[in-house]
Amino acid sequence: MNYRGIWSIYAFEMGRTLRTLGQSIASPVISTVLYFIVFGSAIGSRIQAIDSVPYGAFIVPGLIMLTILGQSISNASFGIYFPRFTGTIYEILSAPLSFIEIVIGYVGAAASKSVIIGVVVLITAAFFVPLHIAHPFWMVFFLVMTSITFSLMGFIIGIWADGFEKLQLIPLLIITPLTFLGGSFYSIKMLPPFWHQVSLLNPVVYLVSGFRWSFYEQSDVNVVTSISMILIFTAVALGIIAWIFKTGYRLRK
Repeated sequence: MNYRGIWSIYAFEMGRTLRTLGQSIASPVISTVLYFIVFGSAIGSRIQAIDSVPYGAFIVPGLIMLTILGQSISNASFGIYFPRFTGTIYEILSAPLSFIEIVIGYVGAAASKSVIIGVVVLITAAFFVPLHIAHPFWMVFFLVMTSITFSLMGFIIGIWADGFEKLQLIPLLIITPLTFLGGSFYSIKMLPPFWHQVSLLNPVVYLVSGFRWSFYEQSDVNVVTSISMILIFTAVALGIIAWIFKTGYRLRK
């Protein structure tokens, strides 16, 4: 394992984040405050509690998931797309690095950024509502694994995209709607039976539900199912990336 090579990629990507630290931190904090104003005040005044959890506290796990899903994909996709755009990707591919080491460097940095931002959102939320984390280990597990999984997906998008506009195509048209419809700000148990069943086809439901369970021991689906789903997503993403490097898809002219 080429640890020096991994660290070089990781440090470079993290350094790029540190240069825009104010923007990286300020944006999720402002977004969190706005979501609490809109959802916590407007909707919270009509829905006092869900499953005995105050509505303001109930939306915190969904709010964190909404943030880290978008950040993970954005950071990872841009991180690998920029070397492709400038042509420096060929220097990386010719270096004594395996595809696993390259992925660890880029995805590790993107996931680290997402975890940091997730913690910032959590701390910001604590100023608005009292938080209770029933299972800290599983909270960290879902936070880290979701960041890694969607960073892997972002890595795939960054290789697939042939223009900057495509980097935002899937996050805007697919990931964000799935997150809003995945029980981030409500429980899918509140939906009519038909729409409840439709919601179970949304993969984000399992991530949000498992993460919320780690806080309040309340979930829309079985937590074991949530854990299984996130491990399956990770395995599928790794399989796609392995295929990309094996075939040279979008990496070789």
